[in-house]
Amino acid sequence: MSRVAVVFLGGTISAAWDPVAGGNVPTLDGAAILARTPGLDAVAQVVPIDLERMPASHLTLGRLLEIGDAIRRAADDPDVDGVVVVQGTDTIDETAFAWDLVLTTPKPVVVTGAMRSSSEPGYDGPANLLDAVRAAASPALRGEGVTVLLAGSIHAADDVAKTHASSLTTFQSPNFGALGSVTGERVSIGRRRAGRRQVAARIAAEPVFLITATTGMDGALIDAAIALGARGIVVAATGAGNTSAGLLDAGTRAIAAGIPVVLVTRTPAGRAGTGYAFPGGGATWVRAGAMLAGTLSGPKARVALSFGIGAGLDAAALAALLADPGEAG
Repeated sequence: MSRVAVVFLGGTISAAWDPVAGGNVPTLDGAAILARTPGLDAVAQVVPIDLERMPASHLTLGRLLEIGDAIRRAADDPDVDGVVVVQGTDTIDETAFAWDLVLTTPKPVVVTGAMRSSSEPGYDGPANLLDAVRAAASPALRGEGVTVLLAGSIHAADDVAKTHASSLTTFQSPNFGALGSVTGERVSIGRRRAGRRQVAARIAAEPVFLITATTGMDGALIDAAIALGARGIVVAATGAGNTSAGLLDAGTRAIAAGIPVVLVTRTPAGRAGTGYAFPGGGATWVRAGAMLAGTLSGPKARVALSFGIGAGLDAAALAALLADPGEAG
């Protein structure tokens, strides 16, 4: 029988209603969640690893690297066939991508959680955990890097996005579609990843700011980021990479100060590019020295930039890390 390590971090899957606090709080440890998940024994031998019992919104980039080390140690066990990480879903698209950047194991690493707490009708945690263990035990996901699995759908860490605050089917891959699915006892893979971004990061450079362009926005936030000692800045521009001229002027000042600046789109899918050359258009950002990040979202580009700077990458290596696999920066 397959052997799967399950790393517990907390989140909604561990939450229960607390009448004193007046809401759901992380309560259940790994053993309690496993006890609520019938059928696991028929799928794999589970090795529980309790690390945290916290909301996903409390995780930091530095802590993600530490957790990445724990995942690596679990995967390095020759008797382990795969790893499942159980956490809150609020930042699962960022955390899974962070681990995808730094983990090199060919064994499946599947991140899952729940959209409803253990106190709510329709608690989805046990079904998601059972599916995740089944996927991590399957050779079908070997070599696909870190994936996210909820509601039966398997998503690549670099594309997955939380698209709804509370829907059970919130997780989608807006650019390339899901990798596959788990239906009953069957793990099905419909497509393979084209490649992965990888970086040997041991520390996360901070602070790295994410600034979203909005109507009428000037460069004040970028100037504030410079004053606060920004190590890097990600600008989530409108459309295909366009901002006001004032935002570009401030971005140019950041680049002149030696701060790496990355341009992405604030839209749910697609990428920033050089199609527009008016002041603040994507072409003018790139001419000023900003880097493009392919189809990465703003939060994911921030993770990659932080890890890349922390790893000591120069400008060319940072651009290569940020670009979609197989494409020029």
